[in-house]
Amino acid sequence: MISEEEKEELKIELAKLEDEISTLRQVLAAKEKHLVEIKQKLGISLMNELKQNFSKSWHDMQTTSAYKKTHETLSHAGQKATAAISNVGTAISKKFGDMSYSIRHSISMPAMRNSPTFKSFEEKVETTVTSLKTKVGGTSNTGGSFEEVLSSTAHASAQSSLAGTRVPESEEELQC
Repeated sequence: MISEEEKEELKIELAKLEDEISTLRQVLAAKEKHLVEIKQKLGISLMNELKQNFSKSWHDMQTTSAYKKTHETLSHAGQKATAAISNVGTAISKKFGDMSYSIRHSISMPAMRNSPTFKSFEEKVETTVTSLKTKVGGTSNTGGSFEEVLSSTAHASAQSSLAGTRVPESEEELQC
């Protein structure tokens, strides 16, 4: 238990501490006001301070070893991905170039279908479609083989181009 005398001493000490804290708050407020005035005279705004703090933090982060390792790894991965995509693009362009050459010089669909490039492309598409069907969950053959799809597409294309062609009925229409 605390005696009455000790209670009085603690109350007096408490009052002194509260008074000191109040004084310190007033001093701090006065110093903060003075700080704002100096910054205004120097042209330092809150936005400028935020920019400087952000720049410093960003610089500090960039100098950490974790950032450097991550940056290096991502940069290397990006270079590899770019090279891979470039190689795929080149291969596809070459394949389509071979196919367009075949189409231009033979104008024959059966000849194009029998070309090694088309056969290779057809096999890859069929393999990819089959793989996707099994991964997605189903082996139903609703789309038909690649050749069936190609044939039906060619047939539909021929139908639509014939539907758009109108035969003139008289000589007057022919002369216009």
